[in-house]
Amino acid sequence: MRTIFEHRTIRKYKNDPIPQEHIELILKAAIRASTTGNMQLYSIIVTTDQAIKEKLWEVHFKQDMVKEAPLLLTFCADIRRFEKWCDLHGAKHNYRNILWFLNSVTDALLAAQNAALQAESLDYGICYLGTTLYNADKIIEILNLPDGVFPITSLVIGIPNEKPPLTDRLPLNAVIHYQTYKDYNQEDIIKIYYEKENSDFYKKIVEQNNVPSLAHVFTDKRYTENDNIFFSEKIINILKKLKFI
Repeated sequence: MRTIFEHRTIRKYKNDPIPQEHIELILKAAIRASTTGNMQLYSIIVTTDQAIKEKLWEVHFKQDMVKEAPLLLTFCADIRRFEKWCDLHGAKHNYRNILWFLNSVTDALLAAQNAALQAESLDYGICYLGTTLYNADKIIEILNLPDGVFPITSLVIGIPNEKPPLTDRLPLNAVIHYQTYKDYNQEDIIKIYYEKENSDFYKKIVEQNNVPSLAHVFTDKRYTENDNIFFSEKIINILKKLKFI
């Protein structure tokens, strides 16, 4: 049984199926997550069908783990179910706004992390797919998500076919603030990122990308301004269509 301190992002999987009892344990753990007002403003789409995974592979930037891993979970912010329950009882609701979108996003992410922890405790590997937000419109179509349901993140789960090293993390004092927020000065930033910037691993990445610093890898190569604007506009248009904004 692995603990959170042994967490690794796994991108290569064996195609062995996950027993149904393990899938149910993972899902039961997910729904035990903390939730806004005990409303559970999320839904989880369980995908094991290879044909559907092939379609999702396309929109997840053709990351092969989507096809290789036997289980793919898509966590969705879901206002629709609660609204329908209110409608059934003639209870007036007003949840199509940014506050309740954020509440449902929080619920979905908490459920996702519970699922990830349970999966890893059963010795499965996991990887979050940030590409869910990039192509939310296409995922909505593939998974037949109705009005009021928005995909937030996805989780691939399966038996690892690799054992990568633990990824680095910033030191504790980089992200922890006691009592009130203490803003960072230049000296703080230099100290916080010193180990990361001076590791052989990241030095090689900087060299391969032919940029002046590791920061430029993120801003110039990985998450560019044009991409950020393009995908942000896509998300905004979907949220407008769903009347969240």
